[in-house]
Amino acid sequence: MNNLTASYLTRAELSVLITTLMYFLMNGAQVFETLVFVPRWTNAPPSNFNLLLDGHGASLKNFWIVFHSLHEITFILAIIFCWKIDFARNSLLILFVIHFAVRVWTLAYFAPNIIHFQKIAGTPSLSDELVRRTTLWQTLNYVRVGIFIAVSLGLIPLALKLFQLRK
Repeated sequence: MNNLTASYLTRAELSVLITTLMYFLMNGAQVFETLVFVPRWTNAPPSNFNLLLDGHGASLKNFWIVFHSLHEITFILAIIFCWKIDFARNSLLILFVIHFAVRVWTLAYFAPNIIHFQKIAGTPSLSDELVRRTTLWQTLNYVRVGIFIAVSLGLIPLALKLFQLRK
């Protein structure tokens, strides 16, 4: 780590700063969605599922695809730009593994369920099973958002320690 140039350190600092800022922007959108939008469509299944439909409601599919893609690119660049700094590389790798695990969980559980809820939007039937599924989805979403927030909070001490390397 003694052979770090000023430009290498600047790239490392900027990449972690950008990743942290992207994560906090993403968290803001997730918290808004979780506290405002999710309670609306889970409140009266399946009649409120229309809120999930493209062109009829607030479909956020494209927003999340773009946002997560940009964020993950910045996260990977931060790992690359911090590779020679052991503590930063190791911390970023741990946080990225946690982040990636939650993304896999999102793609394996949350996305397929939202697609299912969209498919049954507007159907008049209401079953206890559907209420249970939407309630479970909402509860697990709180856990998922909490993990994402914890990962972003984990970036703060890393960034602070990285900025102290210049001293």
